Amino acid sequence: MAHILYNSQDYVATITLNRPDARNAYSDEMVVELVAALDRAEREADVRVVVVTGSGSAFCAGGDLKAMRDRTGMFAGDPVELRDLYLRGMQSIPRRFHSFEKPTIAAINGAAIGAGLGLALMCDIRIASETAKFGSTFARVGLIPGDGGAYLLTRVVGFARALELILTARVIEAPEALAIDLVHRVVAPERVLEEALEMAQQMAALPPKALRMAKAALYRSVDRDLETALQLTAALQGLIQRTDEHQDAVTQLLEELGSR
Repeated sequence: MAHILYNSQDYVATITLNRPDARNAYSDEMVVELVAALDRAEREADVRVVVVTGSGSAFCAGGDLKAMRDRTGMFAGDPVELRDLYLRGMQSIPRRFHSFEKPTIAAINGAAIGAGLGLALMCDIRIASETAKFGSTFARVGLIPGDGGAYLLTRVVGFARALELILTARVIEAPEALAIDLVHRVVAPERVLEEALEMAQQMAALPPKALRMAKAALYRSVDRDLETALQLTAALQGLIQRTDEHQDAVTQLLEELGSR
């Protein structure tokens, strides 16, 4: 059985975590297949936006506790071997998302716990079910956020809130997640994927090269000084402003304004 499902339609690729019996906890196969799915979505010209969701009742439960207990799969080996497994395995996911140029939306249909929360944070936009729960719960099992979660959570909710959530390992519900800007929207459970796909279509209707450059400008400017950010955006703007896409969009807008 594939641990990742991939579907592409109307310029939007949907990537679905597919271990519902394990609440979509990570497996070695899932890690490889998820990175491969992102590679495919990046490569396919008719994909402009990606939606990530989970099958069944959970978004992603993070690490597989049975594999942790038994020290198998991605949790096998001595300390040095385990470090290498993290670097080549689990941590390949945040690296791939970090270099992914197209917009990504997490449709969080259920619990996003531990590394599952990390996965949600890797996406650009997060739309959550009213029944979703969130927790950086590594301390409960004597671990730290080894998937990039500490870095990602701090960037999304700020250092003080990230510190509190990680050090208490508490699980929060969707309304609190919305209040602290962990998610962008909270909707009824049956509307989560539909809402994400509607937003994806809204993005996909925009000039795709501009979307990619805008995302690059945002992520690469956020921790820079003003002059560095200005130099970067000047270069990106120079690239995008000499595309047919830009010219066509300007012409269309002028025609629409002229018709009023």
